[in-house]
Amino acid sequence: MLSRYFIPLLFVALWSTGFVGAKFGLPAAEPFTFLGVRMLLAVTAVGILIPFFRVSWPKRVVDYLHISVVGILIHGIYLGGVFSAIYRGVDSGLSAVVVGLQPLVTVLLSAVWLGERLGPVKLIGTLVGFAGILVVIGDRGIGIDGVNGAGLLFCVASLIAISVGTIYQKRHGTGFDLLAGVFVQYVAAGLFYWAMAFAFEQRDILWTPRFIFALGWLVLVLSLGAVLLLMWLIRHGEAGRVASLFYLVPPFVAVEAWLLFDEQLSMIAIGGIGLCVFGVAMVMRAPAKG
Repeated sequence: MLSRYFIPLLFVALWSTGFVGAKFGLPAAEPFTFLGVRMLLAVTAVGILIPFFRVSWPKRVVDYLHISVVGILIHGIYLGGVFSAIYRGVDSGLSAVVVGLQPLVTVLLSAVWLGERLGPVKLIGTLVGFAGILVVIGDRGIGIDGVNGAGLLFCVASLIAISVGTIYQKRHGTGFDLLAGVFVQYVAAGLFYWAMAFAFEQRDILWTPRFIFALGWLVLVLSLGAVLLLMWLIRHGEAGRVASLFYLVPPFVAVEAWLLFDEQLSMIAIGGIGLCVFGVAMVMRAPAKG
């Protein structure tokens, strides 16, 4: 019984630290350079783990292409956008709130792309969640110009990428061995990161203790620990519960950013987060037919 609740909450807690880890390490490296090094280490680590599991590799070339597209969307553009936004001054808490709209956007895309029915409860929940995001953004005074505006655009790009990636994976990426899929996704995302780094960044790294700690945390805790917990959850039939728990990430990040970086959230912003979580909860608890 303990594992039924403790493991999913542990997974969410670990996943939420990715936003804080980004802010912790980004002063020492540009975003895509940081992510490129992280993914290189993650690919190595997953490659070391593979011989200890019974991994079934995809049989067709097109399967590798589908998995790679998912990897570039969900890991490459999603993480690249989040790290770029934080690098340009967007608070880790706010970036988590914006990309936390992913389940809501996915519901809308599913209705358009997959023909899934968007009933009244889901529609109301989607609007409530969107209102929550507007409250948070309005309270923080984010403009459309300057550094914050550019950072917000990166957050939106991340939101779109992970939402489209989720739908794409639902159509083309099911039925693959999880560990093999993660390995292929990581390789594709790593190539994307380094292409972006060589195209747009200086690729300088300050190997400070803080950067090394952040890098090690993101590789071991996020790229390995969180993935292994996800494997455990799916193996025990908890994938649906994981989906709903993802919506707890923004509050976790807000608390972590407050403790570590003194990022302040007013009562209005906290209320906006509450609206977002409540809206997504409505979507997730809605009957299958609306």
